[in-house]
Amino acid sequence: MCLGQVGNLLPHVTLSANLAQHLMPAWGLSAAEGGLMASGYAFGYMLAVPLLTTLTDRIDARLVLLCGSVVSGLATIAFGLFAQGFWSGTIIWSIAGLGFAGAYMPGLKALTDRLPAGDSSRAVTLYTSSFSFGVGISFLVAQVTADKWGWPAAFVITGIGPIAMVMACALMVARRPASKTGRLLNFKPVFANREALGYIFGYGAHCFELYGIRTWLVGFWTFVVAHQDAPSWLSPVVVSFFFAIISMPASILGNEAALKFGRHRAIIAVMITSACVATIIAFNATAPAWALVLLLLIYGVTVPADSGALTAGMSAAADPNYRGATLALHSTVGFGLSALGAWGTGVALDAAGGPQSAGGWWLAFMMLAVGILMGPLALLLSRAARPKRHVPAQ
Repeated sequence: MCLGQVGNLLPHVTLSANLAQHLMPAWGLSAAEGGLMASGYAFGYMLAVPLLTTLTDRIDARLVLLCGSVVSGLATIAFGLFAQGFWSGTIIWSIAGLGFAGAYMPGLKALTDRLPAGDSSRAVTLYTSSFSFGVGISFLVAQVTADKWGWPAAFVITGIGPIAMVMACALMVARRPASKTGRLLNFKPVFANREALGYIFGYGAHCFELYGIRTWLVGFWTFVVAHQDAPSWLSPVVVSFFFAIISMPASILGNEAALKFGRHRAIIAVMITSACVATIIAFNATAPAWALVLLLLIYGVTVPADSGALTAGMSAAADPNYRGATLALHSTVGFGLSALGAWGTGVALDAAGGPQSAGGWWLAFMMLAVGILMGPLALLLSRAARPKRHVPAQ
């Protein structure tokens, strides 16, 4: 499942990896337009995931996973072959996101449905952390291919990746859902679950920050290379690859810390640390390249370190009869705020001088810092709203 997910993620940041260097200059896009086009992926995901993930409470999640993987791959290939500007690119990329809505959380449901009873937090964390490994490979393949054969080839080649998950689906044993009762889009039991809601909205803050930096990381390092004395080997390809690849061990270690010190405590500590790092980068956008790459690598640890713990916490808090609906809301909130993070960061860049301005990057990173600080607030509010357990008198 983890290897299949890496294949499914090969197209994931192909647009972000080529946005600042290839697509924006070729199509004459502003940063806000580029961010909006990139957010189309998350927007398409957000629209489709409530239906597709709650559907896994009624049919085998493997079937949803299979169809979503195929759509995601074909749409990515279509972008390389047919996209010619902002509107066509946004529409096709949104369809790719719609396909991924049938691939990520339904994949997690297909996995947890086949795990033995008991604590599955480490298995869930391994699955979610392999997301980061797949994104790292996506950054690498997309940029190297575009530099050698052009950006259309990058979309065509990365679009082949989901075949890996199609093969994984073929190897799975069929499994019927535990329950087929109730309405398909019934989120009322999920909204009544205050503990799960805390993790869901905390995940939304995490996704805002994560998608914001992933969309504009290549653009930021392109700015750094243009204005600082960066060594030739420290290219946007190298920086974006290592930023993404260190996310996998960071997510695993973050979940281990959550198991040892308490989930809420560990997640809040990581989020506050991440906001501090983003603020430091904001005020030092013109610092020497060696200092910025160190800060970005630290940021590459703090940004994903809460991901596995948030998703594992949500999964553990979910009612087993409504796990699909809980996963659906988790993903809808997460990718809805992902779309806002990509677009909002682009708007911030334009408002403060553009991608070639230190002021633009100051405002962009400050927006990311403020966004992630909403996570601790959501977790604390959910804990405050949780009813106290009654302890009977002895």
